[in-house]
Amino acid sequence: MSEDHVSVVHEPGPNELRDPLVRAEMRRASVWFGMAIAAALVVLLIQPLLLIFAGLVVASMLDGGTRLIRRALPIPRGVALLIVVLLVVAFVAGVFYLTGVEIASQAEQLRATLEAQSVRVTAWLSQLGVMPEASDLTGLAQQALGSVGKVTSFIGGAIGAIGSFFLVMVIGLFVAMEPRLYERGLQWMVPMGSRDQFAITLARMARTMRILLAGRLAGMVFEGALTWILLSVAGVPMALLLGILTGMLAFIPNIGAFISGVLMVAVGFSAGANEGLWAIAIYFGVQTFDGYVLLPLVAKHTVDMPPALTMSSQILMSTLFGFLGLALADPIVAMIKVALERSAEQAKAAGVARDAATAKRRRVRGKAAS
Repeated sequence: MSEDHVSVVHEPGPNELRDPLVRAEMRRASVWFGMAIAAALVVLLIQPLLLIFAGLVVASMLDGGTRLIRRALPIPRGVALLIVVLLVVAFVAGVFYLTGVEIASQAEQLRATLEAQSVRVTAWLSQLGVMPEASDLTGLAQQALGSVGKVTSFIGGAIGAIGSFFLVMVIGLFVAMEPRLYERGLQWMVPMGSRDQFAITLARMARTMRILLAGRLAGMVFEGALTWILLSVAGVPMALLLGILTGMLAFIPNIGAFISGVLMVAVGFSAGANEGLWAIAIYFGVQTFDGYVLLPLVAKHTVDMPPALTMSSQILMSTLFGFLGLALADPIVAMIKVALERSAEQAKAAGVARDAATAKRRRVRGKAAS
């Protein structure tokens, strides 16, 4: 009787994880799969991430004020931070207390003025045949929006905005109280071999953020105060409210200036041709001085951001993430710029070290050959 010869293969099959090729492909697939999951999470959680970043912006403002006070007064950090918070609260409360009634009345007057001016412009464009009649526009608006849905969405949006603002303030205050704690937490998430370079990058990002926001706040105060004074002298109505809006919108370069200019000119022409012309002159005068004198001085001591890059990032961020993305476009681009500069510095340092090591090996080989 012949025996059956059974051949046993001891090598792993292509579907087994013991195969080195399968393991390598699984590692590659896991990397790409993890990147896809991370990208999906970023897309889904972009609004909370933007709120957290806004909290970090607020923390940078508070930290900058704290550092400024500690330069003048040798006091503990907690006391300096408390002074900054109290000053901010006192400033906001004082502005609302001293000018609250006037601002409220001017805000209602501004709304009515803008509505009247928009009706005039719409009627003029309708006469030219560029736009539909005002009655047609009204009917289309009522059909598209609906009164009940409009009120409900407004209330929901207002409540959401107030809640988001409160969360941003709380996050900013907590981070400003103990910034080192959160810096150590971020460093802990980085591999140990890269923590030193990451700490340097993080410190440079924090400094850049403080300097950027300090320059931005200085520009806001200057533009708002100068606009208020000049409009008051020119006799343009609602000068105080326009000055406050101009200062607030100055936080968003380029686009904010355009919006404040539209408001200023609309209010000026509502009072008369002379006031409208003065509003145009004041707007261009303030923006010219700001663009050619103030901004270069601020950029020289802060962060120099190319205007085309700034506007492009604002358009992109506002399209993707709305008003919050528009407001945070500059800080985000500044942080990306710092990260890229640090990456270039590290690559340059690695190249120099590599060249030095190669030159040393060549010298050693030359001595051995001789």
